[in-house]
Amino acid sequence: MTASITRCCRRLAEALFVLCLAAATAFAADIDLRDIRLQPAEEGGLALSADFGLELSPRLEEAVGKGLALYFVAEFELIRPRWYWFDEKVAKASQTWRLTYHALTRQYRLSTGVLHQSFPSLDEALRVLARVRHWQVVERDRVQAGERFDAMLRMRLDVSQLPKPFQVEALSNKDWVLDSDWKRWTVTVPATPVSAGDGK
Repeated sequence: MTASITRCCRRLAEALFVLCLAAATAFAADIDLRDIRLQPAEEGGLALSADFGLELSPRLEEAVGKGLALYFVAEFELIRPRWYWFDEKVAKASQTWRLTYHALTRQYRLSTGVLHQSFPSLDEALRVLARVRHWQVVERDRVQAGERFDAMLRMRLDVSQLPKPFQVEALSNKDWVLDSDWKRWTVTVPATPVSAGDGK
């Protein structure tokens, strides 16, 4: 009897978790993707440039202002469609930015890898975060000029890197959900830059 009650409670908790996650996703704030371009990289392969329409909710602004680090992730995939079999994932790349506020210097810091920049205001930090330039997403040996692919891109706030109490809050609070959803377009590997949606 006790084991049966325990199983029921566990299933109920799992169902509530899924419902909270679905509700948070349904009210997710949008990140707009603009002016996406794939172009040949100097090292070979393809480099991506894009602009993101990015705005934090008042709750996120307050959180970062109190010292909480926010992590933003851009993800890219290049897929070769195949009518005779499953599509082939040719390339996959991701880049993470860490946004923090330092009370002693009153500066916002944006870090990616070993690189970082400091800004006197949150708006300036977000403007830089919203502009991705010359990000190499495809290595030279993966594609050839004239090949046709489906490309996919998105940016999101990575709530999995938040402290546990904030991860729990993010399940039911739309202020913590920030995602562009996947932008998908067709592209032919160019000898000159090509914009999202220009592939025919």
